[in-house]
Amino acid sequence: MGDAGHILDIHQLTVSFDGFKALNGLTLFIEPGELRCVIGPNGAGKTTMMDVITGKTRPESGTVTFASKVNLLELSEPEIAQGGIGRKFQKPTVFEQLTVRENLELALAGHKSFLATLLARMTAAQEDKLYDVLETIGLIEQHNDLGSTLSHGQKQWLEIGMLLMQEPKLLLVDEPVAGMTPQESERTAELLQSLAGEHSVVVVEHDMDFIRSIAKRVTVLHEGCVLAEGDMDQVQNNPRVIEVYLGV
Repeated sequence: MGDAGHILDIHQLTVSFDGFKALNGLTLFIEPGELRCVIGPNGAGKTTMMDVITGKTRPESGTVTFASKVNLLELSEPEIAQGGIGRKFQKPTVFEQLTVRENLELALAGHKSFLATLLARMTAAQEDKLYDVLETIGLIEQHNDLGSTLSHGQKQWLEIGMLLMQEPKLLLVDEPVAGMTPQESERTAELLQSLAGEHSVVVVEHDMDFIRSIAKRVTVLHEGCVLAEGDMDQVQNNPRVIEVYLGV
């Protein structure tokens, strides 16, 4: 089992596809409440790592331990999601013909049917939670707007809100500012920083200006394992990181 102090403990993880090692003995850990940025060139293993954590891909070897005691490799994708890990993909997947509020209600319901969710009355505690999430993601004024009317950035924030309705302990966020305006990127940085502490957040992103604005600790992946780790200055000045990633 993992270290008692870590929310996520990955040890010696190896994944191969047709002889190519997407992960090659990957070892890293995430602290509770930490905001960790993961960077690296295409093919470094970032997406495969998140696929293993969420149960989409099974490794050949290694361990992935959540909250010190849960072996994620024994769980299905739905069990992992219900157990406290939320993943936001690069392309937002909100329900465009539902309002912002209805999207959040649906996320809260989990396994309930679509119709049962929309017909059900929410409890006072659920209403409070929904309002808190709307406030966190900055969409209180848009709560009755259809998903289709939102900007790209607002859709990304709504999807983060849908994950927050499920009260995850760990959030995996893939390229959150791709396609955003500078103003939306700045707001996204504030949002992710506000989530750290109550949640652990792992951000995979290529935008170095964005990473610089939010990063306390950065992990650089290369060829399926950790190339370097540290604060942004340490990573930026690492000769190997410059050679394989930042210098291109």
